[in-house]
Order: sequence, then C-alpha cells, then structure tokens
Amino acid sequence: MLSDVRVALIHYPVLGKDGKIVSSAVTNLDVHDIARTARTYNLKKYYIVTNLRAQQEVVKTVLKYWIDSYGRERNFSRTQALELVEIKSYLEDVVESIKKETGMEPLKFFTSARKRENSLSYDQARNLIRKTERPVLILFGTSWGLANEVLQSCDYALEPIRAGSDYNHLSVRAAAAIIIDRLIGEKEGQL
Repeated sequence: MLSDVRVALIHYPVLGKDGKIVSSAVTNLDVHDIARTARTYNLKKYYIVTNLRAQQEVVKTVLKYWIDSYGRERNFSRTQALELVEIKSYLEDVVESIKKETGMEPLKFFTSARKRENSLSYDQARNLIRKTERPVLILFGTSWGLANEVLQSCDYALEPIRAGSDYNHLSVRAAAAIIIDRLIGEKEGQL
C-alpha cells in the first residue's frame, strides 16, 4: 500500500555554480510538468519552495489562471494537476505543514545527480515507501543542487538516475518523472 507521498521542488537554499547558496528562479514549465507528474501518480501534494516573494507571485499568477479562471474551463485536467501545488517559503514550512496535517514527521529523501555514500537504490527506497506509515517527502533541487543543510536534514539519499553515465544533466522535470516512476510506479507483477 502506498503511503502519503509528496514532492518538493527546492529553489532555496540551493547551490550556485560557484558553490555558494543562492535562490534560483521558478520556471513555468517546472510548475506545470511536475504537477502533471504528481497528479498522474496520485501524489498528495507538490510544494514549490522559494523564499523570493516575486517568484511566489509568479507561481500564484499561474495557479490563479488555471484553477480560478479561464484555464479551468479550457483544460480541466491541467487544473486538477495544479490544484496539488502549494507554495512555501522554506523547507521547514513544508515539514511543519505536513506535521500539522498528519501528526508525523515526514520521511525525507533527496535526489542528486552525484553519487553519494550510503545512497539507497530505487528498489530499497520503494520498499521503504511502501512499508512506512509516515508521510514521504521527496526533494528535488534546482540550480547546481541542494544546499548541504537540506541534505543533512534528510533521512535518505537516492542513487543518481544514471550514476555511470558520462553525461548526467537531466532537467529537473525529466528527473522528477523518472524518479517518481521508479519509486511508486507499477512494476511488472506488482501493484
């Protein structure tokens, strides 16, 4: 049985190219495409985490159009996906919201294009997700990756999608879809 699974796209704190902590820009494609993946896999929520008010306003404008305006009439399936989106300023706000809603601390996984010690395989993570009673939060980073403080707050690291590849620079939208499918998609012989 699937537990309560949610995803968060982190725009702060993330690393810039120089390794310093920055806030990255939210893209319209990330809002739409990850929401559509979340809805396809029946995830509970998709959090967009940005500490920048102007970026939050961009997301609110997109959501208003598709949820409360003409977009709802034009493409209701898009509305259904975007209804899963919730904007938060910080990861701590996401965790607090989940704890308030469920009464439990979420089990947090982070993703990375870099191989790390003690990374879980997708099969190991999938088994944990299926067995836990805790809500699950899968974190995706933007820019050059999640800040160390975010990594340290997580329970588990997931192995890279293509650890042995000489080119591992998928868009976060593509990576999210692949990872979500590997973790909670139907496997042959399993439901």
